[in-house]
Amino acid sequence: MEEVADGVVRVTFDLPLGIDHVHCYFLRASSGAWTLVDTGLGSRDPEARWRPVLDELDAPVERIVVTHMHPDHVGGARDVAELTGAPVLQGREDYAQCVSAWGAERSLPRLAGWWEAHGLPPGLAEGMRQEADNLGRAVHWVADPELLDDDDTVDGWRVQVLRGHADGHIVLRRGDVMIAGDTVLGGITPAIGQYPNSRPDPLGDYLETLDKIEAMELSLALTGHKHRLRDPSARAREIRAHHHDRLDAAAAALGDEPRSAYEVSLELFEADLSPVLRRFALAETLAHLERLVVTDRAVRADGGYRAP
Repeated sequence: MEEVADGVVRVTFDLPLGIDHVHCYFLRASSGAWTLVDTGLGSRDPEARWRPVLDELDAPVERIVVTHMHPDHVGGARDVAELTGAPVLQGREDYAQCVSAWGAERSLPRLAGWWEAHGLPPGLAEGMRQEADNLGRAVHWVADPELLDDDDTVDGWRVQVLRGHADGHIVLRRGDVMIAGDTVLGGITPAIGQYPNSRPDPLGDYLETLDKIEAMELSLALTGHKHRLRDPSARAREIRAHHHDRLDAAAAALGDEPRSAYEVSLELFEADLSPVLRRFALAETLAHLERLVVTDRAVRADGGYRAP
């Protein structure tokens, strides 16, 4: 555990995913207790995973806040809630997406058909389905959390909905410090993907989020991965430029004949990727292609995309 700001302690857990770690944050509450933000993946042995962390704290966990419904952020919510008795708070829209993705009628294992429709070879699609099904077992989300909306407050921290990486992603902001989740990251760019139940233009949403982050003039963003950001506005500008470059590359990959999103993804990303990273690459390619459609730089045709 490491104190990374006044009244903010960070704990980092290993991940067996495309990225190898995730940060969770304990915020000192006005009561003297702690607010936990994000919870890593769910564990087969929550006591062994969390008890050493909780025992290092000088006060109990009073509440748990989930920034977004991705497995490495919501996955351990039920584990910590059961160990501490603390309530879970989650964004209203994000919770609806969480139920859709991880509930009894989980949408992720059915993604194979979606990927195949966008050109992914059937064998790779089946591997993705199996991977998503296995991952779902590590998502211990909490039913009926306390729902948060944009501009709510949590013990002095302002809730803001910043879309893109996840449709209902929330952050906590107090003064010029933001608990950022995966809205902005250093060293890597947050994955911006198109999925069957996504909002229609996630990259457009994310570009708006970057505009908002740049305008906040923050001195510190405490992120879900990698290092803390001392100049989040500058990083937002770098990420925006990255996405504009990728939009140009996606547009350049299109011609008069329709191409599948998978075919375009092979030009935008490395060909030799793990199933997890290939899923991200295809979802990101789709988000960029859909943004091109919205801005009249591409058209949908015969299940694929072509130049206008």
